[in-house]
Amino acid sequence: MSQTLTIRRVAGALGAELSGVDLSQHLPDETIAAIRQALVEHQVIFFRDQDLTPAQQVAFGARFGPLNIHPYVTGMAGQPEVMEIIKEPTDKINFGGGWHSDMSFLETPAIGSILYALELPEYGGDTLFASQAAAYDALSEGLKRTLEGLNAVHSAAREYSSSGHSAQKRGGMQVAEADGYVGEYVHPMVLTHPETGRKALYVNPAFTIRIEGWKSTESKALLEYLYQHCRYEGFTCRFAWARGSVAFWDNRSVWHFALNDYPGQRRHMRRVTVDPWPAMAGRARVAAE
Repeated sequence: MSQTLTIRRVAGALGAELSGVDLSQHLPDETIAAIRQALVEHQVIFFRDQDLTPAQQVAFGARFGPLNIHPYVTGMAGQPEVMEIIKEPTDKINFGGGWHSDMSFLETPAIGSILYALELPEYGGDTLFASQAAAYDALSEGLKRTLEGLNAVHSAAREYSSSGHSAQKRGGMQVAEADGYVGEYVHPMVLTHPETGRKALYVNPAFTIRIEGWKSTESKALLEYLYQHCRYEGFTCRFAWARGSVAFWDNRSVWHFALNDYPGQRRHMRRVTVDPWPAMAGRARVAAE
């Protein structure tokens, strides 16, 4: 099976489409290793024409690490690791409609997300991806040195608050609001990828709330500059979904943004999220009050 796997790059900064593999099958270890290598090299990988049951998607994802159960989004009955991401025709706000890195608000963030398309609008609904490794590489040496010693505080409190984008009511999803103290965790602003050694910026507009030890006005100035820099078009690729498509992205070096440009139409996706193996999991510090 591994000999049939072909890889085609789709953009300069990140992204590759893989073909010649059926993700519904139990793949040999060497094929899984080749897919993982493609993921860490290209940061986001795409597959077409897949036919996956929820159990098969879970089985595929579990080959890469333990699967995450989202603390605010109710998973499928009997398969809590599977998130149904649905925008009904009457919904105005989609899920994932802003630049972010999945689960950076946790003590041990997820390493990757695997999204599978079941039902798509007639037009729109693409997903954008941005390489935070390319964003880091493009910084001046002086700013790189400054950021190397800095940490940022991440939390779900803002995004999953009653007014936050992610917690808004949707017809096809059960999403809970962050109620009370949900935790603040400190992560380095420059993350060294544990598998490639490549450095990437690790802040995002959804879940990064401040720079540790800085005043809010100081944090806002630098973070807003970085957010503008990080979504520069040259660091991105865009994926046009079709039924049966799969995207697998590396949250350690990639932002993504689900476009909400298909009013009055339904979009139905399923996601599993991969956590690091315990031996590879670096745990964040809890932010000081």
